[in-house]
Parts: sequence; C-alpha cells; structure tokens
Amino acid sequence: MSARLNAMGLPGWLLLMGALTAIGPISIDMYLPAFPDMAASLNATGSQVERTLAAYLIGMAGAQLIYGPLADRFGRKPPLYGALLVYILASAGCALAPTVEFLTICRVIQAMGGAAGMVISRAVVRDHYSTQEAARALSMLMLVMGIAPILAPLVGGQVLALTGWRGIFAIITVAGIALLVAVSRIMVESLPPEKQVALSWGHIFRTYWGLITHRRFVAFALSGGMGSATMFGYIVASPRLFIEHFGVSPQFYGFIFGLNALSLIIGSQVSARLLKTHRPEKLLPWALTAMMTAGLSALSLTLLGWITMPLIMLCMMCFMFTQGFVGPNSAAMALSDQGRQLGSASAMMGTITISCGALAGLTVSLWGTAGPAPLAWIMGGCTTLAFFLGRSARRA
Repeated sequence: MSARLNAMGLPGWLLLMGALTAIGPISIDMYLPAFPDMAASLNATGSQVERTLAAYLIGMAGAQLIYGPLADRFGRKPPLYGALLVYILASAGCALAPTVEFLTICRVIQAMGGAAGMVISRAVVRDHYSTQEAARALSMLMLVMGIAPILAPLVGGQVLALTGWRGIFAIITVAGIALLVAVSRIMVESLPPEKQVALSWGHIFRTYWGLITHRRFVAFALSGGMGSATMFGYIVASPRLFIEHFGVSPQFYGFIFGLNALSLIIGSQVSARLLKTHRPEKLLPWALTAMMTAGLSALSLTLLGWITMPLIMLCMMCFMFTQGFVGPNSAAMALSDQGRQLGSASAMMGTITISCGALAGLTVSLWGTAGPAPLAWIMGGCTTLAFFLGRSARRA
C-alpha cells in the first residue's frame, strides 16, 4: 500500500497516528510541573515522584513487545481498542491514587496501554510509504506530536494552579476516551488479511531473535535510542533542575520546556524538507555529529564550572534540533529491511528506544542532586554513543 506523501497537507489518518504517538509526550510531560506538589500531597520524596516517570518508561518498553506480534497477526486496529481501554482506566487510577506506590503501579499499567499507539502508528506509516517517504512522514508526525511537549507542561501548570495535580490525570483520561472514539471512526485497517502472519510462541521468538541479531537494525535502533535517552534524561531532570536549582515557577517552567520542544519541531520539519532531495542515510551522519557536539559542549561547560541556565538551554535546544533529524531517520533506516514483520520490528525498536530512555531517567532520579551535572553527563555520554552506533550501522 505504497503512497506518495502529499506536500500540501497531512491525511486524516496520519494526523490520528500523530495523536496516538503523542500519548507518550502527553502522559510524560503534562504532570512534570506538579512534581513538587505531588511529593507534598502524597507524603513522598522528590525522587519517588520522579521514579513514577521511570516506571512509566519501563512499562512502555516492555509492553511494545506484546503489541508488535498482535498487530502483525490481527491487524492494526483491534489491538488499539484494548490498549486504549487499559490506558483510560489506568489514567483514572492515577487521578485517584492515594499513595505514591499506587500511583507508580497505575503509571506502569497506563504505559502498557499507551505503548500500542507508538508501535502501531509507526507500522501504519510504513504500511503506506516507502523508506524515504516514511522518513518524511515520521518527520512530519513530529510536527503533530511536537505540539504535545509544548502544550502539555503549559496546560499542566495551569491545571495545577486551578485544580491540583489530580486534575491533570483527569484531563489525560478524557484525552484517552477521545482517541478511542477517533480510532473507531477515522482509522482504516492498513494491513491486508493476506499479509497477516501466524501468532505462536515459536514464531514470536524466531522473529524477535532475528531482529536482535540483525546488526544493522539493532545499530540504527540503538543510535536513535541514545538520542531518546538524552531527551528522557532531560525530561526527568528538568523539574528539579529548573524549578528547584534555578528557582523558576512551575508555570514559567512550561515555557522553558516548550522552547526545547519547539526546537525539536523545527529540526524535524527541516529534515522533512531535506528528505525531498536527500536520502536518510545521507542526513543521519551529519545530524549525529551535531548532536554529539551539543552533548559534549554541555558536559564540558559543566565540568569547567561555566554552565548557566541560558547555556544549558542553548545546548538542549541544539540537541533537540538535531534529535528532530536523528529520531525519524534512524527509525526509517531501522525498519527499511523488515518487510512482513513491520509490527514486530516497530515494537522491538520502540522497546530498545524506550529502554534507553528509562535507564537514563532512572539514572538521573537516583543521582540525587538538583544541579546540572546529571543531565550534562547523560547528554555527553549518550550523544557520543549515538554517534558511534550510527557509524557502526552504516558499515553493517
């Protein structure tokens, strides 16, 4: 079902895929300004609240492995129905959570429901488009899903002031219900019956074993995963860094967060335009080099004691711009050879990516300091790994 991407506008189904992918940013970013209030309300430490975010990432990483085979066996739509229902119920549980432990459990379950949107949306895009067109589509999806990281903390900060942190999860619950209705009314099944594959433990094991031993696939997935690790490390570290260390208000924090999200959007749209005339494998090396430069600059400035809030913001905005290239192009390259197992390949790639992010987020939450050092080390280390993994993938 190959198609050309219309330069004049996005089709409705592609906008819906962007909204499904945006489940992650909304569920992650919207409650970030509420971290200090949540800790006080639930009689918990800041690190315990931060670990609810790491728990979400862990749940999302594991669940993606389930949705991949289901999407290849039963089609793209049926797994989405069950997953969105789980997401809605878990989001309501978060809104009513009496303790931080209960909240953490609900966040894991919420992630297991939300993971389907990320897996299946990538597979649907690849169902419709060739590798280069898919890279463009994924870049353009970042425009849609990039709105979420800009608006989510801003909305979260305002909702926090009006209703408290529980109101944030109530809005997320309503958003899940709206997506469920949209999937039933807008989405058309993109996997023909003749392309559906058998579902058995043996087949699942062979498929995933083939993927994790496919050097090119793993290298591209890990290269993109290291970029995501830096981004998730920033997401976990930013409330403590900006609100506690630099002393900004929860409401103004949303504007700071939005600047970085805007950089991601601009980078992804520049990538989409360049992909009209350049192949992904040509753009990716330059983007990885620029990404590593931004990461190592942040680390060097921190080690020298020269880092300030404007400088860490500048480094993060440069990183986010390059991530707008690295994310969609590494994903398209990883999926380019996967043919009839796109759902499983998308799931494995998502698991690798989110696992890298969960590990980075957990590392930051366990670091136990509000200063810039945890984020700077994550930026320097992960972007350097992304660069060398990208080089390895091109030689595979």
